[in-house]
Amino acid sequence: MDDLKSLAVLARVVENGSFRKAAAELGVAPQATSKTVRQLEAQLGVRLLHRTTRKLSLTEEGAQLLRQIAPAIANIRSAVEELRNAKKEVGGTLRITAPRSMGRHFVLPLVPEFMRLYPELRIEFELEDRLTDSVLERVDLGFRMGGGVDRNVVARRLMDIQQWVCASPGYIEHHGRPRNWADLASHRCTGFRHSTSGRVMPWEFVDQGEVTYTELAPRFVTNDVDAELDAVLGGAGIGQIPAYIARPLIEAGQLVHLLKSHSTERIGFYLYYPQRTQMPQRTRRFIDFVIERLGTAERR
Repeated sequence: MDDLKSLAVLARVVENGSFRKAAAELGVAPQATSKTVRQLEAQLGVRLLHRTTRKLSLTEEGAQLLRQIAPAIANIRSAVEELRNAKKEVGGTLRITAPRSMGRHFVLPLVPEFMRLYPELRIEFELEDRLTDSVLERVDLGFRMGGGVDRNVVARRLMDIQQWVCASPGYIEHHGRPRNWADLASHRCTGFRHSTSGRVMPWEFVDQGEVTYTELAPRFVTNDVDAELDAVLGGAGIGQIPAYIARPLIEAGQLVHLLKSHSTERIGFYLYYPQRTQMPQRTRRFIDFVIERLGTAERR
């Protein structure tokens, strides 16, 4: 006898409180479900159900068995249902949040292709630098740049983000080029103010293999990555710019990469979503889609 099938039949009978109703769901005769449970009882050597003409109830041994097998049966049903729905249209609304700069650069370019794959899907895409509470704000999934994520979410680190020290050719022409990290103290520098904490973030650099932080006195401070970039391009000062933004501008000669040996990659770009046992197909599909596109991307 197939033990797994017999246990599944038992669970279905208990859920419905009736051999007849369970049989209708399973597409078999009521006698078949009753026979399956009797065979299971005989195999285990215990009575699992109290039977009367009007109702069924679990014995103590039956209740103990059901408590142990119920989570596994639920997981199996969920897996089977997910496979059944694999080719069905993915619809509904998918709510996504991402920081402004990285959302535009990495995530937004993926959205049109995903929507072409699932034309019934509606997407709400919020660009917000502050940390979003995915549960309170009913966000299906989000993206975040930082050193880690909260414990109450599931997270996947998609890539490393290096911070490069950069200046415009014009700035270097007028103010000279720093030769080491200590030289930055005598230069005009820019700063980034964290949108959640309100703090001006310290600069970080690698010194003999260790990440070190230093507080500079910035001449220009902003809470927007693109605004800081514009200031650096305009010659306002030296800035610490994410590599994914700086790289094409350096290749075009609009920025100069300084102090290359001190670049760090402590910061990561994360995909995160609330912990939940049942996840909508649209969310699961988008997670897989993003990991396929960005999780194998070249380290930035």
